[in-house]
Amino acid sequence: MNKFNLNSIIRDNILDMDPYISARMEHHQEKNFIFLDANENSFGSPLSFFNSYNRYPDPLQTKLKKKISNLKNIPPSQIFLGNGSDEIIDLIYRIFSRPKIDNTIIFPPTYGMYEVIGKIHGVDIIRILLTEDNYQLNLDKLEKFLNSNSKIIFICSPNNPTGNDIKLEDIENIIKKFRGIVVLDEAYIDFSIQKSLSKDIDKYPNLIIIQTLSKSWGLAGLRIGIAIASEEIIQWMNKIKYPYNISIISQKIAIKALENRDLFFFHLKNILSERKYMQESLKKIPIIQKVYPSSTNFLLVKINISSKNLYQYLMIKKIVVRDRSKIMLCDNCLRITVGTHKENEYLIDQIRKYSINKIKM
Repeated sequence: MNKFNLNSIIRDNILDMDPYISARMEHHQEKNFIFLDANENSFGSPLSFFNSYNRYPDPLQTKLKKKISNLKNIPPSQIFLGNGSDEIIDLIYRIFSRPKIDNTIIFPPTYGMYEVIGKIHGVDIIRILLTEDNYQLNLDKLEKFLNSNSKIIFICSPNNPTGNDIKLEDIENIIKKFRGIVVLDEAYIDFSIQKSLSKDIDKYPNLIIIQTLSKSWGLAGLRIGIAIASEEIIQWMNKIKYPYNISIISQKIAIKALENRDLFFFHLKNILSERKYMQESLKKIPIIQKVYPSSTNFLLVKINISSKNLYQYLMIKKIVVRDRSKIMLCDNCLRITVGTHKENEYLIDQIRKYSINKIKM
């Protein structure tokens, strides 16, 4: 069994630091109190109909965490909320990776910010390509690259940009054997039939799961990322985060959205239905070489001609997709988000017309 000691991989300067204690960490915004402690504007803001904005937000997002706790059946003490998932990734690097000493392992093609934020922190990034045939983890290569300075492994499942689930048994195998932090990014988990490991978080003291309200909940503009981990890890994240990282309005709107689960499931059902419609329709178009299996709200589509040219054609038609052809193992591939039925019909019609013109040439 993997004997995991969290303190052994936390940076010394983090272990020794005294956290900043904000005014709202000492006293939350209880009703009927006169708050003269945080140098706020006691007369209110120009937005008089939203006068509460002159006060700082709850730094620990207590009410929002309770909503998420009820939704996911996870204690609030095991939930951290970040200003998007990118803040969470940044905090993980700051806690566990020593600049110019430690390394992080990623599995390209995958979410680019794992590498970008790692480089910002001066951490060596080890890239182990997913298997070319089905975009799965290469466990044999992982064994060869692991060393005493390997502190973090990032796994994205379902994976971006490939769209597929990573085999659960492979993920659990890594978590059990690795003596560092495994970050499992489940941003797209609500679109997948594969189970989330969030329910098993107590089994794995070295696991941090990242989820988000940006994708299936449709709240990308609010920037609310979710980390689920042991209480000990969550305490360290709270210790070094910026004091007021999520605004009052983001917290309020997110709470309202989480109370409307019926609409959430209605939209989710439509996305899954449209994903199937797009898969079936795109496969019938001659220039489409392959539509990869997807457990997300997007499709990775391989074109048998230049994906760049098709991308530029779609731009002329006012359709914006993502050209992923420069990414490893994604040669001539476009990543296409599932839109509304009207948007998807227009997209497919334009690709079909482009294909007919190319065949005629």
